[in-house]
Amino acid sequence: MPIETCTAQVELIKNLTHDVRQLDLRLIEPRTIAFKPGQFVSFEMPHPRTGHLVTRAYSIASQPSRSDLITLLFNQVPGGPGSSLLFDLKAGEKTQFKGPAGHFYLREDPGRELLFIASGTGIAPIRSMLLANTERPNPRPATLFWGLRSQRDLYYQRELAGLIGQTPTFTAITTLSRPEPGWSGESGRVLRLIEERIASVKNLAVYLCGNSAMITDSMHLLQKKGLCPIYREKYYDDIGSPED
Repeated sequence: MPIETCTAQVELIKNLTHDVRQLDLRLIEPRTIAFKPGQFVSFEMPHPRTGHLVTRAYSIASQPSRSDLITLLFNQVPGGPGSSLLFDLKAGEKTQFKGPAGHFYLREDPGRELLFIASGTGIAPIRSMLLANTERPNPRPATLFWGLRSQRDLYYQRELAGLIGQTPTFTAITTLSRPEPGWSGESGRVLRLIEERIASVKNLAVYLCGNSAMITDSMHLLQKKGLCPIYREKYYDDIGSPED
């Protein structure tokens, strides 16, 4: 699909945690955008230190059926050019971006169940995939393992619970690597969930998104369990943007 230059208006700004923000952008020109769940859009902005133009990419966190509006998800990173640009946007303000682009997207492979593994804001493209899968007449069985740090980093938990209620073949587990007292959920890295809960990958298609270490370690564990398609997207430190 062609990469377009799009103009959009900020419709909603939602602070999900102390450093994670959701941004909903209503398209103005063109009025709609066609993308595959998991793809990204990119913004150009001057680097705060050098002044040179740099490009930062952000995975679309909303489903393709909402073609007139896209949702972005990002961390606040002090000094990050992309973070500074997006965090400074106000409701009603216009902005431009290019897209869609990227090879990390949900494939059509109905014979395989889906395993999604994310860390931090790596949930963004996977959220798009989950929502798209849920909208299907016959959603594919899917499991999500999502790693965050502590309770104050939790978000989208009600939404995931709603998807579980809507789709009986969907399971979501959030694990905290540094939980504070009072946490009754899973603890540790997502690697532990892979080790303990995945017996075989024979009938799976796996989608990994997050920091490089998590992806590398997860791939090693998965490959020990057999062969299956594995799709991955590494994220930069500046705002959880795809390295694609």
